[in-house]
Parts: sequence; structure tokens; C-alpha cells
Amino acid sequence: MKTHAIRPGTLDQTDRPLTCTAEQALRGSELPGRWARRERFVWLATGFGRGEQFLAAWQVWKADPLRCERLVFIAIEDRPLSRSELAQAGAPDLARQLHAAWPPLTHNLHRLSFEQGRVQLLLAFGEVAPWLAELVASVDAFVLAEAGGRDRYRLKSLAKLAAPGATLVMPGRNDALLTQAGFELRHNDGLTMARYQPRFIAQRPAARTPVAPGARQAVVLGAGLAGCAAAWALAEQGLEVRMFDQGAAIAQAGSGNAVGLFHGTLNPDDGLHARFNRAAALELRRILPALPLPWRIDGLLRTESTRDLAQMQALLADLGLPADYVQALDARQAGAHSGLPHQGPAWYYPGGGALSPPSLARAFVEAAPAGRVRFCSGQAIRQLRRAGDGWQLLDEDGRVLAETPLLVISTGTGSLNLLQTQGWPLRLQRGQITHLPTSTPGLRMPSIPVAGTGYVVTDQAGDVWCGATAQDHDLDPSLRETDHEHNIAQLMRLSNAEIEVVQLNLLQGRVGWRVIAEDRLPLVGALPDLAALEARRDQPRFIARQPGLLVATGMASRGITWAALSGQVLASLATGAPCPVEASLLDAIDPARFDARRARGQAA
Repeated sequence: MKTHAIRPGTLDQTDRPLTCTAEQALRGSELPGRWARRERFVWLATGFGRGEQFLAAWQVWKADPLRCERLVFIAIEDRPLSRSELAQAGAPDLARQLHAAWPPLTHNLHRLSFEQGRVQLLLAFGEVAPWLAELVASVDAFVLAEAGGRDRYRLKSLAKLAAPGATLVMPGRNDALLTQAGFELRHNDGLTMARYQPRFIAQRPAARTPVAPGARQAVVLGAGLAGCAAAWALAEQGLEVRMFDQGAAIAQAGSGNAVGLFHGTLNPDDGLHARFNRAAALELRRILPALPLPWRIDGLLRTESTRDLAQMQALLADLGLPADYVQALDARQAGAHSGLPHQGPAWYYPGGGALSPPSLARAFVEAAPAGRVRFCSGQAIRQLRRAGDGWQLLDEDGRVLAETPLLVISTGTGSLNLLQTQGWPLRLQRGQITHLPTSTPGLRMPSIPVAGTGYVVTDQAGDVWCGATAQDHDLDPSLRETDHEHNIAQLMRLSNAEIEVVQLNLLQGRVGWRVIAEDRLPLVGALPDLAALEARRDQPRFIARQPGLLVATGMASRGITWAALSGQVLASLATGAPCPVEASLLDAIDPARFDARRARGQAA
């Protein structure tokens, strides 16, 4: 998907296409009657403006005793209002909540959550036609702005999004195109009213079919960041979740560091890595204020070694990234933020920062609807076995510890053992971090985390942690003096300080292991069914999947940033809820991407 800079709209903008009033949209969508007692209802609108349609639908939903369990409103807006403009649009209670949650204006799919997750707004900022091709959803009601005589929305693409019996309402007429797309039409008061009644319904790609649409229970293997985020997201969709881990408490292995960093990234081509990192960072930023965290640091600096300030500013202008996502700072400005002397420019991420990974993992569990996530400690799972419509979890003696219709594997390094038959290009990487007390001679304390070649950050007690080393296929759990030396050398370059440590052998630290994919993106999705016979294997979305089996692994050193969005993606793939990332990003993190690459290589 080609991204572009988002140009903010204004309240008095006169070039917006004609759209329905909120009352027309509700009446044309036959609401509230059509959502009565349903599990989920999905509305898609082209255009958002001040949010009139969304706010009206939300208000009607709140007042309806027969309402659906979950309302998902998807809106595509090429010229979204800025936060300051939106604030002028009115201040009823629901509008104030919308304003408080309003995201940075980046070319992303932004997930906003209200009513304890039961009302969700997916805001797609950018042009309508490309977004219609990228959305992964089953839509019950379309409300379109006037398209004019041209097919500016590629109306035929609505067919891949439409649920059986979906309604459509729009000003004006595009009869031929809508009929070709499978809609039956009628007209009333200048509006086109339509219902999706195709003669033939095309089969959706295998990876776009939910793996456990009727499941009410799930088991998550692994109680680190990825596992806890998956449990939270599944519970938000109404599932009862048991979380198994061989440890005695949550986040004791790879997610057990005292403090860790989170932030987005950018690169000149705004490719898949930059887009996924930005989407994940924005999702984390959105949910953090509502999580029960004891402590966090807001803001992060990342040093820049290859561009000068003018080049950095030119890159930001070219990408159109707003200041509430990332800023280019000179050395003086960087020093004012970090409290350290800087010799060159740096990127400042206002939504980045630092926190305790175990605290975040526990916060995911505590944020889940009451009673829906149960932690089962001291459970060592050695084998998985398909059993009817579900999965069995076995211990080392072959005893069945649990059965479930939906299983999520997120055991970090343990995933390599459970998934070794997949043949994915994953590697295990050892990392050591170093702890320095505040009394260390020459040590300078940063106000916010600083990253570059290495990183430095303070923990809740005010002590400094720096790191980290990276050694592939190294299973040594002991602290090494040479690694402490490496980390301190990086710290001195970052902080421009001369640090004196006489006895390296007395320093504290921590050793952990990261699972890293060769393309440095996580593996999040349904496991491929390699025994199935498909017509196509050249793209991940066409490869058949094992029912009821999902994985989240390969989090590398970005578990804090990636976990929340990865959990929401898994919940979508399990239940059929609209996906919080676009199709191209979903393919990029799909575990089957490696199988598709092999298939393309064999064909070539």
C-alpha cells in the first residue's frame, strides 16, 4: 500500500463529497433493528468529518436494550480534522471521549476503543479506494459519500467486504456499478438504498477465514508480553481464557527485564517495517493511559548518526509525519529533553518511553473484563495434539492437561520447540543488559530513555540500565564481564561521560533470549496446514490453515511495542472481527509468509 502525507481538513471545508445525515444513515442501514441481539455489527463509512454518524450510532447503541454485543465502526477519511479542529465540533459527553482518543494524523488504521472495548472505531486515514482494497472485515452496513459519475471508490471491491445481506446507502446514483458488485437497488429522496444479494459469493482466501469463529474458550501458552496481550484481546472479544506458563508468575522469562523501551520508527520509503512499527507504537500509546501501570516514562530520544538536522526535517516533510508522532531535534533541543550532552541531532518520539515489562504484562491481564483471564502457573507443556474440533495440551508424561477449541502459542523461546516442524527461519539471540547504581562515578542520569547504538534508561528506583549485547545461538545464562564492558562503552558514547567501574564482576545485570525472524518482523497469525492441497501457495493469504491454532512469536527486542497490536490481530483472526491492520501488513507478519516465499522460489 502506497502511503502519503495526511493533509488535515477543516470544519469549514467546502470540497467534501456529499454524504448522508446521521438520521439517513441509520434509517438506510435499518438500525437499530438489524443489530438486535447479534454478537457483532460492523458499519463502514467513507468520510468521517466531525464524526456525526459514528456518534449517532454510538448513542443509539447505548440506548438500545437489544443492542449487539459489540459495535465496530470503520471510517475512511482522506482529510481528517486535527485534534484542535475536532475540539470545536461540540462537547457532548461522547464527543469529548472521541476528542480525547483522537490519534496523530498518520497514514494508518487507528483503533479507538470505548465502552470497555464494546464500541470500537477503526479510523483509516488516506484515500478511499486504496483503503477499501486493504481492509480485512465483514461489513454489515455501508454508508458511502457521493461518488459522482466516476467509480472513485472502486465500488466492485465492496463485494469482498460485504457480509451476506449487507445494506448500503449513499447520495446520488451509481446503479450499474453497484449492480455489478452484487447489490439490489432502490431509490428514495435522492438516496440509493441497496442490499447485497449476489448470484455468486466468491470464497474468501483461507487466511481471511476466522480459525475459531464459534469458540467461547481459549488457551494461551506463555505468560510473557505476547501471551498476556493475546489473552487480553481475546477476553475483550468475549472469550474465557486460561493462560498456561511453566513459571511461577507472569513475565519471568524473555519479558522479565526490570525496564524496557518502546517507540515507533521511520524510514524514507515508509515500507512494511516502518508502517508496522508505527501502527504498533500508536496502538500501545492509545491504551497505556487506561492500563493499571505503577510507573512509566513518557518520551524517547533516538540519536541520528547519518543525517544532519536539515536532512531529518526534509525527510519528515516528505513522509508527512506529524510532530505528535516524531520530531527532528538539534543537539541543544535533544539535550533539553534528555538531560545529557548531545553531539548531534536526534529523533524525539513523544509517544515513546520506558516501562517495566512484567508490569505491562500484568496490566494486560488486569485490564481484561473481570474474570475472563485465569493464569495457570507451573504448567510445562511438552506436546500438542489435535483432538476432534480442538487441541489437547500434554505434559512430559503424555497426560492431557487441557483441551480447547482455540490455542495460541506465544511461549517465546519455547515456541521453537513446539513449532520446530514448521521450518521457519527463526534464530535465538542472547542479550545481556547491565545495571549501574546511581553512585557509579561519572554516571550521568538521563531524564528520558536514549537509544542509538545501545540504550540507556532509568528504572522506577532511579538506577540506570544500559545494553544490550546480541549473540546468536548462545545459550550461556551467566553474566559476563566482557558484555558489561561492551554495554558501558556504548553508554559512555551515548551520554558523553567517562564512567569508572573498578570491579566488573560485582555488577548486576540480566541475561535473556530473543526469538528473531530473518526478516525482523514478528510471526502473528494462524499456523499453515502444510498437508493441505491448495490451488495457490504464492501468497500467504491463500495458504490453508490449521483450525483453532494461532501463534505470536518472533518479538525480537520489541515485545513492549509489538505485543498489544499483535494480540488484537490474533483476536481478529480467531473471531472474525475486523482486523486492526491492513491486508498488506497482515501478510507481512503472517507466519505463512515463509512458505509463500519458498513456493515462489520453487516456481521460479
